[in-house]
Amino acid sequence: MHEMGIAKQIIEIATSSIPDDLENIPVEKINLKIGQMSSVVPDSLRFCFEILSKDTPLAGAELNIEEIPVVVRCMECNIVWTINKPVFVCKKCKSGSIKIISGQELDVVSIEVADPDTT
Repeated sequence: MHEMGIAKQIIEIATSSIPDDLENIPVEKINLKIGQMSSVVPDSLRFCFEILSKDTPLAGAELNIEEIPVVVRCMECNIVWTINKPVFVCKKCKSGSIKIISGQELDVVSIEVADPDTT
């Protein structure tokens, strides 16, 4: 389960990104973009994150995951489309010369902290 290692890296990235003047403010949400080709199972990642973040400033934070579809471009006819099946052949000209445009991402997009005036 590589989600455990990914959850650990997300925790490291998020905790090191919290400014010093906000380190005592609870983190409410971590927003991620995860491509469908990244082989990450969102529920498994959330489970691992919950376990690993227990004794960190991120305890109780929600992982908000936006799944990014696999989008490709044919290098022969230049058509762009979203792949729904593991078939990497141009749907127009049947060329196998395609380039993956999106779907491999694994990005921490933002970290949301509680309003300091209400904590």
